[in-house]
Amino acid sequence: MTQLYDIEVKTSRGDLQSLQAYKGQVLLVVNTASKCGFTPQFKELQELYEQYKDQGLVILGFPCDQFANQEFDNLDETLQFCQMNYGVTFPMFAKVDVKGDNASPLFKHLVEHKKGLLGTEVKWNFTKFLINRQGEVVDRYAPQTNPAKIAKDIEKLL
Repeated sequence: MTQLYDIEVKTSRGDLQSLQAYKGQVLLVVNTASKCGFTPQFKELQELYEQYKDQGLVILGFPCDQFANQEFDNLDETLQFCQMNYGVTFPMFAKVDVKGDNASPLFKHLVEHKKGLLGTEVKWNFTKFLINRQGEVVDRYAPQTNPAKIAKDIEKLL
């Protein structure tokens, strides 16, 4: 069985990076989109990151264009949009598929360990997965869940 830290993801620069780099930290993994009704959640995600990053929280953003084409074609546009409009400083990665045959290994792992309403499928943009310091997926949050409501769960893991 694949462990979270064995998975490699593609950075926004196109390099492969092992999730081993985040071992021992609390992670909130989010599939994002720049042109979605939930896009304002970037602001609250950034606020969570600023509040808890010094205690060991890392938010990992993965742009996805699988839901109604709500992401820019060009990753640089996505990164610029997130920075300029929401001040995002948490790590953003290359665009990924989160469901289907081409789903990234990370999202396959996440949904395998925390099923949602659609079973092993991600329902929509801004689905959030909370991972403890041991690399275990401990919770999954629906797209409409306000990131501020996750704060108590994060605090328990820090």
